[in-house]
Amino acid sequence: MIRSALLALVAAAFGLAAPAWSQQKVLRIVPHSNLTVLDPIWTTAYITRNHGYQIYDTLFGLDVTGKVQPQMVAKVEVSSDRKTWTFTLRDGLEFHDGKPVTSEDVIASLERWARRDGMGEMLMSFSAGLQAVNARTFRLTLKEPYGLVLESLGKPSSNVPFIMPRRVARTPADRQIDDFTGSGPFIFKRDEWKPGERVVYVKNPRYRPRSEAPSGTAGAKVAKVDRIEWVIIKDPQTQANALAAGEVDVVEAPAHESYPVFRKNPDIQIVETNPLGFNAILRFNHLHPPFDNVKVRRAAMAAINQAPILRAQVGLPDMYRTCFSIFPCGTEFATEVGMDLVARPDLKRARQLLKESGYDGTPVVLMHPTDLAVIAKLPVVTAQLLRQAGFKVDMQSMDWQTLVSRRAKKDRPSAGGWNAFMTVWANVDNLNPITLQAVGASCDKAWFGWPCDAQLEKLRDAFGRASDASERRRVAAQIQARAMEIVTHVPVGEYNFPVAARKTVKGFVIGYFFVPWNIEK
Repeated sequence: MIRSALLALVAAAFGLAAPAWSQQKVLRIVPHSNLTVLDPIWTTAYITRNHGYQIYDTLFGLDVTGKVQPQMVAKVEVSSDRKTWTFTLRDGLEFHDGKPVTSEDVIASLERWARRDGMGEMLMSFSAGLQAVNARTFRLTLKEPYGLVLESLGKPSSNVPFIMPRRVARTPADRQIDDFTGSGPFIFKRDEWKPGERVVYVKNPRYRPRSEAPSGTAGAKVAKVDRIEWVIIKDPQTQANALAAGEVDVVEAPAHESYPVFRKNPDIQIVETNPLGFNAILRFNHLHPPFDNVKVRRAAMAAINQAPILRAQVGLPDMYRTCFSIFPCGTEFATEVGMDLVARPDLKRARQLLKESGYDGTPVVLMHPTDLAVIAKLPVVTAQLLRQAGFKVDMQSMDWQTLVSRRAKKDRPSAGGWNAFMTVWANVDNLNPITLQAVGASCDKAWFGWPCDAQLEKLRDAFGRASDASERRRVAAQIQARAMEIVTHVPVGEYNFPVAARKTVKGFVIGYFFVPWNIEK
């Protein structure tokens, strides 16, 4: 971790030139997880999303006020009937290999994204087609007006509509890409990538940032360091020691027990880059017993008590809060409609519901990520609550990247599949029923867990067609009620885990998660 300084000293002692990169500005970050999946369209994993933001760019970004802003796009023209949208790209956009970004690249990227992402799928259901007008201009034609066009194209989090070269974007959506050429502010050094140890990015000299100030995922993406190294450290105490010693510059997602120590260290700062916070959920596999039975899912929901789960995971009262809504509390669509079992958990009621469901003792395979400190305790307490309700729980421990790969499998739990897992979503992903992937119920096309419910999909479609704010709020409440009736998932409350960094690091962009541009040392 102090490799560059040591090499420079050794070189000086022997009268040799130091390695070129030892003279560069290097930012060393401990990411929240190991990186093994490199395709940000194939997976919703946040570590892969973060990797995507290093090397790709987007058509639009979302600023800290929640407004969609142009990013790769220079101009948008909308017809009077709002069914024809024409977009012109900025001048000078180039991929890392020097080739220009064209309309054909954009169209192929959007089409692949829409096959994996719920919001993209919804947008394309309204689309009559995407056409290239010329090399820098493309057109989206709608069958009828749709109120979330820019919100879809500017979606800031998983899955993000990153723009890739056409040759890459033509990879089938169910197969991972193997070419990581982007046009973003940094270049992925695949030759230096060592899974479980290190990920390296270098400054992209071809990148032309926007002139606006950075905000959220919008504005100027200025690379102010020459090299970024993700240093993979799984143990929370080792992370804390490395930061205190100055061996790393940033810990993206420290274990909550580390914050009291960090707050006392005059060399360390705590930076809240995501004021909206995160929402924890319990996700069921709807394909296999026992959670293919809605009555069993409702029994599990009745057993889940947010307060003890959050207390065990976070511990610090100022960093967590119960929230009885599938949408972030305090935001436009937050409501407690349909949340009776979530807001008033009751083990006695859970046991009765489980008895009525006909549950036969089928073991529940609950996946437990041991190396992701910010969620590692969630399944432990949840397993206890489920057992108290009468479930037989088989909690299987694994690293987060194994979980991310395994949750994509539809095999029976006894054949390497799963029944349930827990995760956190950044609240920016949960602001409305279209971005909130956990309520998508489009069967095989739905997010991992694969709920299948025509009524819920019809309601989500109605939300996209809603013409005013009051109608959207009404439909959003109906969506929540239906999602909880069929139990797509169980909300487990909200919490924060701010970035910890050396005070020599500055320029953090406030928005929805940690981003690497604008950072200085």
